[in-house]
Amino acid sequence: MYSNHLLLKITSTKFVCFIFLFSCLALETLAQEGNLVVGEVRDKATGEAVPGANVYWEYAPQKGTVTGSGGEFRIKVEELPRFLVISFMGYAQIKREIVEKDLDKPLKFFLSPDEMSLDEVVVSDRRPDSNVVSLELGKTTVPITQLKNIPALFGEVDLLRGLQLLPGVNTAGEGTTGLFIRGGSADQNLVQIDGAPIFNPSHFFGFFSVFNPDALDDVQLYKGHIPANYGGRLSSLVDISLKEGNTQRVKGEGGIGSISSRVTVDGPLFSDKSSFVLSGRRTYADVFLAFSPNENIRNNQLYFYDLSGKLMWRIKDKDKLTFSSYYGADYLGLSEQFGLGWNNWISSLNWNRTINEQLYLDVTAYHSYYNYLISFNDEDTGFRWNNDFSESGIRGQLTYLHSEQTQIHTGLHSQVYHFSPLNLNPNAGSSIEPISTNPRTGWQNNIFLNVDHEFSPTLSVEAGIRLSQYQQIGRGVNYLYEGDDPNTGNIIDTLSYSFGENMASYYGLEPRLAARYLLGEGLSLKGAYNRNFQYIQIATNSSAGLPIDRWVPAGRYIEPIRSDQYSLGVFKNLFNNQYEFSLEGYYKDFDRIIDLRQGANVLFNDNVETEMLAGKGWAYGVEWMLRKNVGNTTGWISYTWSRVFRQIPGINEDEPFNPRFDRPHDVSVVLNHKINERVEVSGTFIYTTGVAVTFPVGSYRVDNQRVPLYGPRRNEDRFPDYHRMDLSVNLKNKDKGRWWRGSWNFSIYNVYNRKNPFSYQFADIYNNDITASPGSGEEITSVRPGVIMTYLFGILPAVTYNFEF
Repeated sequence: MYSNHLLLKITSTKFVCFIFLFSCLALETLAQEGNLVVGEVRDKATGEAVPGANVYWEYAPQKGTVTGSGGEFRIKVEELPRFLVISFMGYAQIKREIVEKDLDKPLKFFLSPDEMSLDEVVVSDRRPDSNVVSLELGKTTVPITQLKNIPALFGEVDLLRGLQLLPGVNTAGEGTTGLFIRGGSADQNLVQIDGAPIFNPSHFFGFFSVFNPDALDDVQLYKGHIPANYGGRLSSLVDISLKEGNTQRVKGEGGIGSISSRVTVDGPLFSDKSSFVLSGRRTYADVFLAFSPNENIRNNQLYFYDLSGKLMWRIKDKDKLTFSSYYGADYLGLSEQFGLGWNNWISSLNWNRTINEQLYLDVTAYHSYYNYLISFNDEDTGFRWNNDFSESGIRGQLTYLHSEQTQIHTGLHSQVYHFSPLNLNPNAGSSIEPISTNPRTGWQNNIFLNVDHEFSPTLSVEAGIRLSQYQQIGRGVNYLYEGDDPNTGNIIDTLSYSFGENMASYYGLEPRLAARYLLGEGLSLKGAYNRNFQYIQIATNSSAGLPIDRWVPAGRYIEPIRSDQYSLGVFKNLFNNQYEFSLEGYYKDFDRIIDLRQGANVLFNDNVETEMLAGKGWAYGVEWMLRKNVGNTTGWISYTWSRVFRQIPGINEDEPFNPRFDRPHDVSVVLNHKINERVEVSGTFIYTTGVAVTFPVGSYRVDNQRVPLYGPRRNEDRFPDYHRMDLSVNLKNKDKGRWWRGSWNFSIYNVYNRKNPFSYQFADIYNNDITASPGSGEEITSVRPGVIMTYLFGILPAVTYNFEF
């Protein structure tokens, strides 16, 4: 509901503050009850955290827990002394007696490799049966070790391409890393690094993602139930954590590949209470261009690079600080005539504090910045075009462990979006007119409360609520249209707003609910409902994603989009947790989702609302997955059947249509086999229905040029089905006990040379039998043009040398 009333703004702000303060006071009071043992589990050799380790009391193994992503754990204790047991596959089990004095401070446990179990291959950093007993529905954790074994384009290990192999995750086509998850568009995914969002997670126009795998510690994909702690996007959360440096010694790893090289170094900073990680990667395609005999090619530039780092400090035993930063840049230059570059720069500062044995505080402040620049050097039409936008925010969360059965999370999240003016500045002597748009700024405040409770050994429930308040604020302008309808395009007035002045307001109430019921040993039934609001989105004619895509915030005429998702799943583990089986179904509807008019221009338009149309959408599907986690052969096979629809007045004659990323059938097979200690082979196979597209129904002539003619119906045609197989072999050099260890990766992308279409060009018009309207001077044909298909990759081998020291 649209409102400009100051009273409503003040009332809602007071309500948010009251709820948060009340929660803090209640948690502080409740936190005095009971005793907890708090600690962390680390690798003895490297000092790195061990996530997914089992922690339980010897007298009651069923009353256990699992360490988190940072190796931390908290476990309720009823009577002391008691023996605490910690175990994890590949490590020797340890047992330690806990006494009263151990309750006063966090404990540290160091696991040593178990020499008797080194032949065990573990591809999951989690409890073996967590997929069954947890409340997680539509969530997947991707182990980095497994990601590195998946065959990759040009041998370049890629996080987003790995996620595309999971059920319910689609792409826009060959050569793109954009994620389309359960019917949502690419801008409906929140991709964040250590809590900071990243606007464009792609290098090389979408061929590679911006994430160096050597710098990553943990990757979690939420596509079904998203806890109330998170919000701001409709379809998914990709939560990425950079790894912390080990506190024992300096070590490193990296690789030299076909098109890029990378290196990562980490170790203690000043003592065993602080550490650092530094990581860098760069392509060198531009180096090879310099050897071309063609002068025009020699003068071209084509590269990307990224740098990331993380610092960690432990202040006494109750406080931990981390600072993370990432910078990535791409540039394409053609003979000093044309240049296109873009970069991401994000930073986050995180503070974790143990207030007492049951109450924990987590505060994150972040800033994410993105910009692009296009230059064209020409005497007559030269110009320089640039734009940037950013998000800054702070998030505070309190976690209260009331008991082994109940956990409470509550907090605040405040964020500011700023979209700078888009500037087109002509070069001296250029005939192009300068263009500049007005800035747009959005301010969003959120409060959330999430409660996990185990009613019985068989039934667990998670209930959450998130309240979001959004304002578009000045400086800026609002254009008023005839009949208060921007579709008319007739501006009748312009309102100017000063800094911080309210221009438009929206509110969203986002309930979340999930439940898990154990039907028997290793078998559970789960269900969830999620509502999400999104206040910023991309307005673009391209579904593949471009560096110059224009983000627009909600405002007077652009309402936030909303989605409701219902999901239900059955989860079963087989053969002593060696295999995981899941079957999930979902239905999702979208409200006020936007699309553009035919031929819309939004890049240089200060009245972008006149080019946008809003309507509804819906998606549904079934996802099936069988996964093997342990043994010499690991991997998964998955199948997804899904449909996506949009219905937007003014498009497709007001009838429902399929967006480009509607791909009903999707099959993925991922296998990794360890032949011996030195040789591993991996393979993937993908099959999907072709993307939905609109082919021309004819053409017409303009200035002696044939121009395709498109009918009123949208996306009624399809590309041919897509399928591809990739293979790789990883060969480790003999370990001679030296400080340097190396391995070779040989990969083949598209083994059987499938020519999957990337685009079609239409030409050669014949049989002109339809004429244009009288006096138009245009000739129209009724016959579909001839077709020229373009594909990107045939068989593509690659070699990468990886190393550790």
